[in-house]
Amino acid sequence: MNKVDKIFNFIFSDIVQRKFEKFILFLATAGFIIHLLLIYLNRYEIISFTFNDSLLLNPISALYTPFSFILVYEAFLLIYFIPNSFTVSVVKGYEIISLILIRKIFKDVPLVNLDTNFLLDPYSTQLIYDLLGIIIIFFLIYLFKKNAGIKKKKTIGKRLEKFIIKKKAISVLLVPTLIFLVCYSFYFWFNGVVLSNSFTQDLNYLFFIDFFTILILVDVFILLISFRYTERYSQLIRNTGFIISTILLRLSFGVSGLKSIILLISGILFGLLILLIYKKMEKVKYLDN
Repeated sequence: MNKVDKIFNFIFSDIVQRKFEKFILFLATAGFIIHLLLIYLNRYEIISFTFNDSLLLNPISALYTPFSFILVYEAFLLIYFIPNSFTVSVVKGYEIISLILIRKIFKDVPLVNLDTNFLLDPYSTQLIYDLLGIIIIFFLIYLFKKNAGIKKKKTIGKRLEKFIIKKKAISVLLVPTLIFLVCYSFYFWFNGVVLSNSFTQDLNYLFFIDFFTILILVDVFILLISFRYTERYSQLIRNTGFIISTILLRLSFGVSGLKSIILLISGILFGLLILLIYKKMEKVKYLDN
């Protein structure tokens, strides 16, 4: 066993994953309680905050915090699945997107004004878009998983083993990158909201804008490496299609409203269609002329 395997097996061992999961659950629970406490302190004017944040208006918004910690754990799992399968890591990215959208709903629900015409309220309209979007995305993820099937165990040759080792090395390097992004994003938010009261970025996509950008670059790098280990046209097109799918998801972070939901659905739908065509193509037997 080489050094890369040893480091990978240690970082992503069952013991480390269980400890990290317990740590995330502790932070999620503590964060939820603290967030809920801050909301009620703000509501009854026991503490006057110098910054104005919609997350302090309604107890429902307190669910935003535990979901943020859960998303970090999901990002960790995505990194773990990179050496396992391109398809598995892609569907994990889809799941992260769905959780981001659900978390956004918890943030936006308190902003809905029920005293006005529901359909004329922009927050109500956005809520309808998000609810419809999460249903469609959830169904597309189900179809993707159903058609992806269970990965069959096969004999690993020396060429494939070298490819897997390189992907494990990438996963190992992504772990400190993930930790850095989490810490930097928290500092950026804390400094912008609490200290200087000048935070203008969309909180829903903080951290994930950079994370998905890095993920796209990693996918491209893996695609380039894969050219040395496979000559199958269908597999190369599949992997390229998955990268395009991730790019569409990343583009959705730069827009809002219905455009964002359309890009999210389009990205996952594109990945699903690529998978379906790939599965059909793998069953075709070519005859030499």
